[in-house]
Amino acid sequence: MVKKEESPKASNEEQVGFHKGALATLAKEREEMQKILAIVEQLMQMHIKALKELGVDLEKAAKEAVAAQKEKKDSKKIEELL
Repeated sequence: MVKKEESPKASNEEQVGFHKGALATLAKEREEMQKILAIVEQLMQMHIKALKELGVDLEKAAKEAVAAQKEKKDSKKIEELL
C-alpha cells in the first residue's frame, strides 16, 4: 500500500519537472526570437532609410498597395454576384 502512494507523488514530481524544463526552454527560445526580430527590424529600418534617400515615397506606395488590394477584393465580390 505504501508503494501505491509513492508512485503518484513521483509521477507528479516528474510532471512538474517536465513542465518547468519546458517553460525554461521556451523562455530561452522566446529570448532568441526577440533578438532575431530586433535584427530584422533594424535591417528593415536601414532599407526604409535608403529608399527615402533615393526619393521613394513609401507612404504613397503603401496607400497604393492598400487601394489595389481593396480593388481586388471588390472585384471578387462583383464576380461572385455574377
